[in-house]
Amino acid sequence: MTPLAVEIRAEIAAHGPMSVARYMELCLTHPTHGYYMMRDPLGARGDFITAPEVSQMFGELIGLWAAAVWKTLPLPARHDVNLVELGPGRGTLMADLLRAIKIVPDFHAAIRVHLVEVSSTLRQRQRDTLSGCGVDTQWYDDLRDVPSGPTIVLANEFFDALPVHQAVKAADGWHGRAIGIEGDRLVFVQNAELMSWQDDVPAAAMRDAPLGAVFEWREERIIRHMARRVAQRGAALVIDYGHAESGFGDTLQALSRHSFADPLAAPGEADLTAHVDFQALHAAAAREGSRVHGPIPQGEFLRRLGIVERAAKLKARATIKQASDIDAALARLTEAGPTGMGELFKVMAFAHPALGELPGFEA
Repeated sequence: MTPLAVEIRAEIAAHGPMSVARYMELCLTHPTHGYYMMRDPLGARGDFITAPEVSQMFGELIGLWAAAVWKTLPLPARHDVNLVELGPGRGTLMADLLRAIKIVPDFHAAIRVHLVEVSSTLRQRQRDTLSGCGVDTQWYDDLRDVPSGPTIVLANEFFDALPVHQAVKAADGWHGRAIGIEGDRLVFVQNAELMSWQDDVPAAAMRDAPLGAVFEWREERIIRHMARRVAQRGAALVIDYGHAESGFGDTLQALSRHSFADPLAAPGEADLTAHVDFQALHAAAAREGSRVHGPIPQGEFLRRLGIVERAAKLKARATIKQASDIDAALARLTEAGPTGMGELFKVMAFAHPALGELPGFEA
């Protein structure tokens, strides 16, 4: 039994079954025992690998995307631009981005880098990664703490780690899904009381769900704040794995040492994520006045930005082994299938309505 499991069991014993969202929040960000708070989970020695860790091409193209968006901002808004990354991991994406945008010196000079990161362990890793990049960087616990002004927000594999609520369809209606105790194990249980849906949950679609269906949703505070900021002056880019349309299904999963694990088996010792509902993100951002672009598959987005051409340029001065690695990274980032990120991962942007079509989303 992990130290966090002891605390979770005590909370359940005192207050009754724990919501899935509360459980996920504790597992990932508990101040002492949270998964992200105590370790660097990325890379071959960690539990998973994100796109920036697969290849430098990913961060380079995102950097040039941000520079292209910056050029579309009204001229007064191009000075002192907040470049914000949510959940920056090791800082790899930002480091590759900053290197790439040196070819756009005016943009490089205009940005102020802000990283939203709750883990002190990862903050130190980010400081190490960005130490030679020559850009002043500030860290925050919450996006709301980032200074106001023109803003470009990047969120790669950020929303999948935000706590997700779950409900189960029964004969008499919808009941919250929660975590309870059975003997010496944590188990999923169903709350006795019927749920009353909030405005941000598509209640009309819920009436036709089959018995036993699981519905997931996230609180909209962060996405709505992002959309409100960029609807005034700026743009945001969201890259994550999930579904383009709202639907039913239990997508909560745990990853440990690059393999799936039981999400209830070892609280605090495995990464917990759930698929992102891009239709819900779209609706929330639109309600705040942003123009929404996408979602489109990651592979299509990266190809539109020129990843195939970038790979060819890198291979032209690479060894045979390096060229093979570049081909493998290109396939991982753009292709479909069990090992590819090209279809499962989606890309969505939202921005000030006057900016028009954003790079990669052109009709």
